[in-house]
Amino acid sequence: MVDSEPKFFIPESIQGVNFDVTAQMRMVWEVIKAPLIVPLLNLAVYICLAMALMLFMERVYMGIVIILVKLFWKKPHQRYKFEPLQEDEELGNTNFPVVLVQIPMFNEKEVYKVSIGAACNLSWPADRLVIQVLDDSTDPAIKQMVEMECQRWASKGINITYQIRETRGGYKAGALKEGLKRSYVKHCEYVAIFDADFRPEPDFLRRSIPFLVGNPDIALVQARWRFVNADECLLTRMQEMSLDYHFTVEQEVGSATHAFFGFNGTAGIWRIAAINEAGGWKDRTTVEDMDLAVRASLRGWKFLYLGDLQAKSELPSTLRAFRFQQHRWSCGPANLFRKMVMEIVRNKKVRFWKKVYVIYSFFFVRKIIAHMVTFFFYCVVIPLTILVPEVHVPIWGAVYIPSVITILNSVGTPRSIHLLFYWILFENVMSLHRTKATFIGLLEYGRANEWVVTEKLGDSVNSNNKNKSGDAAKKNVATKAPKKTRSKFVERLNLLELGFAAFLFVCGCYDFVHGKHNYFIYLFLQTITFSIVGFGYVGTIV
Repeated sequence: MVDSEPKFFIPESIQGVNFDVTAQMRMVWEVIKAPLIVPLLNLAVYICLAMALMLFMERVYMGIVIILVKLFWKKPHQRYKFEPLQEDEELGNTNFPVVLVQIPMFNEKEVYKVSIGAACNLSWPADRLVIQVLDDSTDPAIKQMVEMECQRWASKGINITYQIRETRGGYKAGALKEGLKRSYVKHCEYVAIFDADFRPEPDFLRRSIPFLVGNPDIALVQARWRFVNADECLLTRMQEMSLDYHFTVEQEVGSATHAFFGFNGTAGIWRIAAINEAGGWKDRTTVEDMDLAVRASLRGWKFLYLGDLQAKSELPSTLRAFRFQQHRWSCGPANLFRKMVMEIVRNKKVRFWKKVYVIYSFFFVRKIIAHMVTFFFYCVVIPLTILVPEVHVPIWGAVYIPSVITILNSVGTPRSIHLLFYWILFENVMSLHRTKATFIGLLEYGRANEWVVTEKLGDSVNSNNKNKSGDAAKKNVATKAPKKTRSKFVERLNLLELGFAAFLFVCGCYDFVHGKHNYFIYLFLQTITFSIVGFGYVGTIV
């Protein structure tokens, strides 16, 4: 009877108090690693290498084109008809077209005077200039201040109108669309758009409008941004490096090769007829500017980028504001790509190669692949290959390609070349946030249509902060309630970045002990950068 009783095999490793969780986990890992983990990770490596090659070829292509443009291409005033507008003794100012200037704003307490003043000081005949301040502010005090500023300039003879709406429907796109509905706009041929922190030079219109007057097929003239607070902290320096490449290379290449690029939403002048023909402003995504540009391009309109025409602006100087901005800039294009890709494919008014450029280069590589390969390859796949040594990443994919891409990206801001290595680490961290936003846009999920206005501090605020006396600063610190300080600390935390910091730290430690490629140096530095962003202290580093 005893022999007939069923027998169960109980592994020695899990008997009684000798239960070894680590050994069991190691056993499970070894069982699934060869048939499952290794093939999946190899597949991920191949996909990431393919994406890295796509980005590499895109960067090399634009690098070659920008060199040719700088050396051999004719200047814009040589490629297009350009005749400076001047007053006529007999006709007076009638040879100047009527220009509408729109300044959309939302609770812009710190910068409204600067933008309104810059617009009112534009060198253009007063009777041929109409300025609209499109105020969607929700703070009654700020609305009153903006309205009073408009009245002050109106008393000086400036044709400026203060315009509000009952609701913020459509956000910026809704405000711009509402502004174009005014009866007096029918006399305007062109509209210049400036965000509330932008300050164009007085000759801005005189240097740009003649291109639109002399070339009826041009719909948009885009100026370059310059940043008044680029040296404020390390965060603003990092942004300057990324945006300078965008303007120096991406916008210039698009303008020179296909007369197409994405409208930057501000510091640009549109032909109002082109806006109307393209269907006007739409609020279906958070990138209403890019949406309008793509639709106008599909109608056959051309765009011109003027790199020597510049408008001063302000960069986000807090990590919170920067993250909101980057979410909008990453989610919006992906969402627009989802909605317009088939419309672009079916379009019959533009050339085949322009379609390829818009779909593949402009949208797929720059707006989707660039974020994903940076995050998945350099922050996920390569660290995982340290834990799975059976998977090999070729050195050309792990080192050479990203090095060339980084060098090409640095051409826009030579003065910050010494910050290049930290810029790489910072961009890798932000790729997590951008990739998440890209997926939200592609899937049109959750925060796909979230619009948070970028916080602006203004020059006066920065100056006041720097000029605070030591006693006042100490007094402020002493009067802060501990509870409020703690809540602010919690608000600064970015848990996803902190989680990846822990993951990379574990991978770095494993590579330090068992690895053969010395990846731990990069992983520990990347861990530090993820931790800095995770604790929300990037904007405080000067």
